[in-house]
Amino acid sequence: MNHTYLGETIQFEIKYKNRTSIGIYLDSFGNIEIHAPKGTTDESVIRLLEDKWDVILEKSKEMKDRLNGPQEKVYEHGEPFLYLGNSFPIQVLQNQEITQDHVTFDGQTLLIKVKELEDERIQKALKRFYYKQCKALVEKSIGVHQPHFKSKPRSIRITDSQTTWGTCDGRRQLTFNWKLAMAPQNVIDYVVVHEMCHMVHLNHDRSFWRLVGKIVPDYKEKEQWLALSSWKMTV
Repeated sequence: MNHTYLGETIQFEIKYKNRTSIGIYLDSFGNIEIHAPKGTTDESVIRLLEDKWDVILEKSKEMKDRLNGPQEKVYEHGEPFLYLGNSFPIQVLQNQEITQDHVTFDGQTLLIKVKELEDERIQKALKRFYYKQCKALVEKSIGVHQPHFKSKPRSIRITDSQTTWGTCDGRRQLTFNWKLAMAPQNVIDYVVVHEMCHMVHLNHDRSFWRLVGKIVPDYKEKEQWLALSSWKMTV
């Protein structure tokens, strides 16, 4: 079925089941399914769709974008980049008098100052910004969660990993992926706690997950955010 509302058209499928309420579900491809009790009228389904219209469109688009993979970034005014879980536009300014290209954040914009307007320089400046911010955010989070642990990390490093968000070795040396600076603070906190728990339990046994859950009860939601959002954490 199709329905048009507020100038947008969506396609959906209704499945009638033995249930007591109407539910809206999106599959991994962003397709919309309505699960409704037998005998539910089309009008009831449409009312619920219109009620949740903005959320449905947003989630459907996000899933379809994720399937398409990361889009190539351009380094021009207004291009959005993630920081602490939100998208912010960049503003690029050339200043040949500065000693080093750098990025600052004013709460609304990622302001990039470079000696020359070159994509590679802008990209490198952004990466340096994320590395620096990630280190500060991780260290702050470790300080907040340290009371839960008897031992302290021996060292903290920020790395460029293609496979992990963080690691902890047998010497309590912690490493974190610089892209974590793009995640919400509570997701960063989860990754920090996860690795700090490895200072107590090096493997992922039941004792490890009990300790993680004691400190971050909703850790599965944080894992889901990373699983659904990692594709767009690019520079």
